[in-house]
Amino acid sequence: MPKTKLQDVIFTIMMVIVMVYAMVVYNISIDKGGVTNEVFVLALGELLLMGIVGFVLEMLIAGPLAKKLAFRIVSPREDKMIFVILAISSMTVCLMCPLMSFVATALFKGFQEQFVANWIQTTVMNFPMALCWQIFFAGPLVRLIFGKMFPEKRTV
Repeated sequence: MPKTKLQDVIFTIMMVIVMVYAMVVYNISIDKGGVTNEVFVLALGELLLMGIVGFVLEMLIAGPLAKKLAFRIVSPREDKMIFVILAISSMTVCLMCPLMSFVATALFKGFQEQFVANWIQTTVMNFPMALCWQIFFAGPLVRLIFGKMFPEKRTV
């Protein structure tokens, strides 16, 4: 886990790239009626904009708030680290999914008469994918790579 502000920024960039790319692939696949090779290329085109939005939202809103909410449930000093990680990850998805779905709805469907309904539908469809992707794939992968980049010093 990140120990410095620089490490936090690097960790967030890595997580945003993995999460945003997967979620963009997922949403394009829904729109196109399935996964094709083209979907992966199209998702790369949206990654920069949605990645920047995701990074800003995570650093300024979701990250700090997710930790506050998670620490109401778990204590980093008392609970096993896996429970702390799961609490923070879950709270992050609970915050980021509606925020990113709002942005995606605004950008790709526009502000129209059915905007709120489209936003709610997008959020509901994205949430299970975002939670499962975060808990089972993105989180472990990013923590593994991050751990190799910034190994913790062990005290004897």
